[in-house]
Amino acid sequence: MAFPGGACSYYRVGKLYFILGCTAVGKGAVGRELAGRLVGRIVSADSMKVYRRMDVGTAKPSPEIRRRIPHYCIDLVEPAESFSVARYVEHADRAVAEILACGAVPLAVGGTSLYIKALSEGLFEAPPVGGALRAELRARIARQGPPAMHAELARVDGPAAERIHPNDAKRILRAMEVYLATGQPISRLQAQWDAGRRRYDCVLVGLRRQKEDLHARIAARVQRMMDAGLVDEVRSLLAEPGGLSQQAAQAVGYAEVTDYLSGRCDLGQAAERTKANTRRLAKKQRTWHRRWGDVLWFDVEPDEPPSRTADRIMEQVAFK
Repeated sequence: MAFPGGACSYYRVGKLYFILGCTAVGKGAVGRELAGRLVGRIVSADSMKVYRRMDVGTAKPSPEIRRRIPHYCIDLVEPAESFSVARYVEHADRAVAEILACGAVPLAVGGTSLYIKALSEGLFEAPPVGGALRAELRARIARQGPPAMHAELARVDGPAAERIHPNDAKRILRAMEVYLATGQPISRLQAQWDAGRRRYDCVLVGLRRQKEDLHARIAARVQRMMDAGLVDEVRSLLAEPGGLSQQAAQAVGYAEVTDYLSGRCDLGQAAERTKANTRRLAKKQRTWHRRWGDVLWFDVEPDEPPSRTADRIMEQVAFK
């Protein structure tokens, strides 16, 4: 099923178009514009849209939009559940197959770089480790907290630490156990995954904006989410019997509002922290984007409507 340490070895027939870019760049609106013109269907590539009832903070398309344009890989699991990239690829593969079977154009739209890379190139397979080492690391991370082990990871594998959130215990533990078991940073092993193999006939279309424009859009989006009831959404999710899984709880917007509801900050601070962390997320996404050399980039002007961006894309991309 996979190359050693790298991408999946099988190739799936069919052309798959990706619309990618930083958060708040306008991928969803342009993707929907293209889908409407192409008899296309959208496969979400967003790791937080997989959770049911996490609607406002993930900027999910409305039910009306989803009735008009079919969307896949949205509302797959409960917020209390964990969800892996491997499960995402399984769902996305089925979605693409269904879209192609009905003669429509599959558009993978989203900003979760790991999902995009896994769907287009396959899943990285690190050496198997576990047993006593994993148990020891789990005990340490439970005792000291994820940020402490994240700091240790930063000393031995800076690139991995840069990509992993300081509270993402699962990924921190995995990176540390691979390093301790093999003597090699997981980021170096993952370089084997950068060979450019493709699971589909992929066309990668990227949207980007000037930093000042993107930051203004991020600020406006956060305010819209607050006005649309993000606080009530988070309060309701936290009150559910299962609450939020560790993954869901780390979502930008949800983590900051949780801090507000817990009394660790006021609402204004939560909004400002959400803006800052969204900008930080965009910076990480740009780092991922630089690793992909075959993206066809479109620079979007501040006042450019999605219809015009779609026009320009269709002038240069042969959709089939």
